[in-house]
Amino acid sequence: MKNNSNKALIGSGLITAIAASLCCITPVLALIAGTSGIASSFSWLEPFRPYLIAFTVLVIGFAWYQKLKPKKEDEIQCACEDDEKPSFWQSRKFLGIVTVFAVLMLAFPYYSSAFYPDNKKEVIVVNAADIQTIHLDIEGMTCEACDSHVSHAAQKVEGVIEAKADYVTGTAEVKYDKSKTSEEEIIKSINKTSYKVKDVKD
Repeated sequence: MKNNSNKALIGSGLITAIAASLCCITPVLALIAGTSGIASSFSWLEPFRPYLIAFTVLVIGFAWYQKLKPKKEDEIQCACEDDEKPSFWQSRKFLGIVTVFAVLMLAFPYYSSAFYPDNKKEVIVVNAADIQTIHLDIEGMTCEACDSHVSHAAQKVEGVIEAKADYVTGTAEVKYDKSKTSEEEIIKSINKTSYKVKDVKD
């Protein structure tokens, strides 16, 4: 019974750790799979992220407490279960692996940009008058992975010199050569990610 409750605790910790970062993992998976349209599918989870993180920490912390707490006298006398070596799934080693995995999942938004290829191009501009900057209001960005995904989509467009997105303000700034591309092409590329451009300001 105790082993089953430990398994349930560990399972719950894993699920909530993954759920807490699903909104940030999806854009990276979408990029790898080449299906950028699903990038913001789990952005609705973002408001629940602090609660999922707290639940994960509590569950995994309690699982470690169960593993490390000193045994009571009656448990020591009745050491029937301890005669057999516990399975790997009930060991501290497995709980350690789960803990490391959960930490990696919870921290994913902070290192997710490492998964995006560097697609900055060397742009040769013939006429400085052709350089334009637009500011876009973008819907659906919830973390740093979203920033990277939007910036990556804009920088893929031929003629884009620089693109920076910011999920905190929900905006992106794109500098481009108007002789090589247009505002519409940039917006179209961003909208393909499923993050939507709501407004454009020059």
